[in-house]
This record gives sequence, structure tokens and C-alpha cells, in this order.
Amino acid sequence: MPEARLHDESTIAVEVQGRGPTVLLPVNPQPVEGPQAEEMRRWGADPALGRSLVDGLSHAFRVVAFDYEGHVLQVPKPDTLTPANVAGDLLAVADAAGADRFAYYGYSWLALAGLQLAIRTDRLAALVMGGFPPLDGPYAQMLQVTTATHAMASSPRSTATTSQPSKESSGDELDWSQVEVSLTEAQTRQFVTLYQALRGFDDRAAQARISCPCLCFVGSADEIDYDERWGGVHVSLADPVISRQAELEALGWQVRVLEGLDHTQATQAAQVLPILRPWLTSRLGTGS
Repeated sequence: MPEARLHDESTIAVEVQGRGPTVLLPVNPQPVEGPQAEEMRRWGADPALGRSLVDGLSHAFRVVAFDYEGHVLQVPKPDTLTPANVAGDLLAVADAAGADRFAYYGYSWLALAGLQLAIRTDRLAALVMGGFPPLDGPYAQMLQVTTATHAMASSPRSTATTSQPSKESSGDELDWSQVEVSLTEAQTRQFVTLYQALRGFDDRAAQARISCPCLCFVGSADEIDYDERWGGVHVSLADPVISRQAELEALGWQVRVLEGLDHTQATQAAQVLPILRPWLTSRLGTGS
């Protein structure tokens, strides 16, 4: 299994499976097991999501899987997780896998990472962004959320937390402020660093710097309300895609809206693969 050396000299394991055009997937290819897996299932997340995506694409593509989110949580980069360094890390993974040209799919902040990659390289053959809008992204709101989370992590009287989706006791609607996961000061500060660097980012002007085919998708219910601990912020991920669909399509984006799905539901393999496989095949061909 190859390893990629990242901007801070740490290394990340890279799993390569399948033959054909290369697709970079920043996912954990190893299913989560034990109590953590049970907790993920309890709130609708799939502990084998990465594995399902790899298996669902590797029959037609050369899939390069690497757990970038897990890596930055294990080896935090509190002062250096900038957009340029993230893009450089993704290119380092492609280099380690021997891929000169490749497609990229990322979800949520890893979709944001793909946009940053696309404006910095001509090596992308295709870009897919899930769960984060290519236009009018909530950068300011996410800076508020991450700053508030970091403040909690830095307080000796508080437990560092980040929100994960949970079911409200009165129904099925997701409440993003109920389940809490402990994070360290360094883990939270790296995301403040990321969103601080994006404070002046003009994603509309950036569209002219993207030279590859692009697809974005989002659940129509992907609207997240953070409580006062996270700054009382509303993060809209669906509306910028839905309300600007015509503009996105005029800019060359293919747009898919998954009706009724929230942030967690729209990331599931059963929703993603029927979008991802045919679109990548139409743009890249296959290894079959």
C-alpha cells in the first residue's frame, strides 16, 4: 500500500483498487467497527461508507482511497491546514498513486477541498462536489462555527465538541446540536485556520479557473441550525445550489438535488453511487 507525504511531512496510507481512469476518494476504505460503528448507525451514518464507495466504483475505475479527514484528526495541522496546503496534499496523494490525471469526489468540507484543488491544477479530469455549494458557499458561517468550537476546546471548563446529526426525541428530524464528540484544541484550530484563509474567497470569480467537467449534488433538506454553543449560526448548503441551479448550469455544472434528504442522508452510498457512476463514466470512460 503506497503512502503519500503531506505538507507537514506526515504520511497517509493510500489504497488503490480497480483498473481504468483514476478517481481520488478522500474516504476511509476500512469499515469502522465496534461501539463507534454502533453509534454511527444509531444516527443514520454508515460505518462502511468509504468501503461501499470504493467497491461501487472499482469495477470501472482505478479508485484511490485515503482517509484524509481521519488523518487530520489523528495528526492535526493547527497552523497549516490552508486551502493551498490541502490542495497540495491531494496532489501528493495522486503522485503517490502514480496518477497524472484523475477525477475527484469529495463530500462536505472535502468537496470544498476539491474546489480548491480544481482552481490550482490542470490535472483534474473531473470534479464532483457533494453537500457543499460551488457558489455562495457558507464560508463566513463555517468560520463562526469553527471559531466557537475552538473556543470551547480552549476553555479549561468546557468539553471540546463538534456537532453530529441526531434524531430528536419527538420525531425523525435531524438535530445537529445534540450528539457531541470531544475534540482537542489543535484539532479544532486547524479548521479555524482553513476557514480564516477562505474568508475572502470569491467562489463566483473562481469558476473561470476551473477547466474540467463538474458535477454537484445536495440534499434538498441540507439546512443546518447550530445552537448558541456554535454561534447560533444557520448553515445553508441546499439553498445556494437550488436557487442558483440555472446559474451553475450556465457555468458548466451538472446539478442534482436529492429531494427530502439532509446532510447525512445525502452522503450515503445508495444515494451517491447512482449519481457518481454514470456521470464519471460519461466523462472518463471506464476500465472495462
